[in-house]
Amino acid sequence: MLYSLYETSYYGAAPMRAAALATRNFWSSPLNPAADTPLGRRLFATADLFANMTRRYGKPAWGIDSVTINGTVVRVRPTTVWSSPWCKLTHFARDMSDLRRAGKTELEPALLIAAPLSGHYATLLRGTVEAFLQDHDVFITEWTNARDVPFVEGRFDFHDYINHIRDMLRQMGPRPHVVAVCQPGPPVLAAAALMAEDNEESRPASMTFMGSPIDARLSPTVTNKLAEDRPFAWFESNMIYNVPPPYMGTGRRVYPGFVQLASFMSMNIEKHKEAHQNYLKQLMAGDGDSADKHLEFYDEYLSVLDLTEEFYLQTVDVVFQRHLLPKGELFHEGRRVRPERITDIGLMTVEGENDDISGIGQTQAAHYLCLSLPPELKEDYVQPHVGHYGVFNGKRFREEIYPRVRDFVRKVEHAQPRANVRQPVATSADVVPIRSRIAKS
Repeated sequence: MLYSLYETSYYGAAPMRAAALATRNFWSSPLNPAADTPLGRRLFATADLFANMTRRYGKPAWGIDSVTINGTVVRVRPTTVWSSPWCKLTHFARDMSDLRRAGKTELEPALLIAAPLSGHYATLLRGTVEAFLQDHDVFITEWTNARDVPFVEGRFDFHDYINHIRDMLRQMGPRPHVVAVCQPGPPVLAAAALMAEDNEESRPASMTFMGSPIDARLSPTVTNKLAEDRPFAWFESNMIYNVPPPYMGTGRRVYPGFVQLASFMSMNIEKHKEAHQNYLKQLMAGDGDSADKHLEFYDEYLSVLDLTEEFYLQTVDVVFQRHLLPKGELFHEGRRVRPERITDIGLMTVEGENDDISGIGQTQAAHYLCLSLPPELKEDYVQPHVGHYGVFNGKRFREEIYPRVRDFVRKVEHAQPRANVRQPVATSADVVPIRSRIAKS
């Protein structure tokens, strides 16, 4: 019912939104002699704010056409190399001739960024991707909005997530590296443990967990306490709704993205109010640069996707209520997940000092679970003065966190036998291993 009311309110506001857009266009037109007056700027700013607050925010574009490496512009082309109804594996293919001009003449590690399936699109990690493109052959998981998946495609749950990670690592060939940002930590660790126990050729060479709730019992945050204090039935009764027409997934039970967004914004409501008030003042003052930065942030932040009922509820149950992975009680398809069976996969954990989503210690717990790893394959880092978002994006990430992750990946990569080097195979969505390499022009 809530989902239908949400959609009704959006379409009901259409006339006012159209009026606001017309007003905005009128008072921003260069043909309007009063556009640059205090009254004109005030009317423009008010109309623009209303239009932006009531419009639909779709999936953002990556906008990564190039990256600068060693002072040389290297062209980048995002390409889908594997897909399912629930996810596509996107490869950010860098131009080989540009890489040679930038001095990149050696093979570079293939690296999978496991994007969170927790309400936002993978494009929230745009800055993360751009950083890793400096020194890696980058792939990323792009999860599908559950409301766009037809009902006939069936379910997608926590264990399907694990299987998807395993399938995508297999597409990348022997011993790729994986970086799990926030939510994917537990399922990625589970996938790595299963692949290690099976001695799979494509088990990760290293895994880096950034702000992940590996053990949510440690340093519990407001989010963790909410999940623990509420009974499981409360989440099932209050957070799950049916997708209404006209979406492809009509009838599917989901945790709506707008509910997740409302929860996030309520945690810092005063901060968001202040940001929009400042945006209004910037427009009225003609400060276009600051206003553009505000729009850039909220265009991404307000773009959300729905999660399937089963994935959301299982995540609450497995990760935040029963803590099955750290307690050694997680089973996947009848098998116990055993992180202690990991013996040759590098492990790095990264946390933020001021993280209010995954408290300090929750990610570090991976080290205690991977008991069989030697010290030289482990590394832990806590970044001072950053919150959750700063762990994987922003200036401190680029200048202080990323170099440490890059050096760790290099150390592990150089320790791998050269027989594990992957050769490039040009594919689109085939089920054969793919790996773009500098050796191929």
